[in-house]
Amino acid sequence: MEIEKTKAIIEAILFAAGRIVKTSEFILVLEKNEEEINTIIKSMQEDYRANNRGIEIIQVEDGYQLATKKDLYEYIYPILDKRTKPNLSTAALETLSIIAYNPRITRAEIEAIRGVSADACVYKLLEYGLVEEAGKTDLPGKPMAYKTTDEFLKMFGYSSLKDLPELPKYKLDSNQQIVIGELVENEEERKDENNEK
Repeated sequence: MEIEKTKAIIEAILFAAGRIVKTSEFILVLEKNEEEINTIIKSMQEDYRANNRGIEIIQVEDGYQLATKKDLYEYIYPILDKRTKPNLSTAALETLSIIAYNPRITRAEIEAIRGVSADACVYKLLEYGLVEEAGKTDLPGKPMAYKTTDEFLKMFGYSSLKDLPELPKYKLDSNQQIVIGELVENEEERKDENNEK
C-alpha cells in the first residue's frame, strides 16, 4: 500500500473515531508494524505543522487522536460549547498535581501532603474526567487509589506522565517544613548554569 494512501486511511480513521485510537488498532487494520505506523504518523504530524493547518495529531500514551490546535481554542469554544468553561480552583490544581506525580495515591495520602481534606477536590476532578479510580490498595481498610486519565494528558498537552516537568529539589527544616530559600537558590543556580552553556 503506498504511503499517501496509508496516510489518508489513518486520517480517516482518526477523524471518524473522534477518540484516541491505539497503535494496536492501526496495526490490525493496516497490517503494518508499530514502527512503520509511528513513522507514518510522525510524518503526518510534520505535514500538519508545515502547512499551518487548524488540526494536529496528538499522541496520548500508546495511541493518537486528531485534535484542533490549542491556539485556536478561543475561536472554537464559543461555537461548540455554550456551557461555562470549567475552572479548577487552586486547591483542585494542587490535588491534581499530587495525583499526577503520585499515580495510585489514596485520598488519605493526598490529605497528608496538602494538610487539608481533599474530598471536594477529588470529586470535582472525577466529575471533569481528569482523574479516575485506580483500584483498591493493600493498605488497611482497602482505600481507593486514584490516577490521572488520558483526558488530563490531552488537556495539559502531555503524551505521557513521563513528560511532566521535574519537581525541584527541596530541603526540610527542623519543623519538617520546606525551606523556600533553598528552592529559590537552587533555581537561580540552575538558571546560571544554563546561561553558561
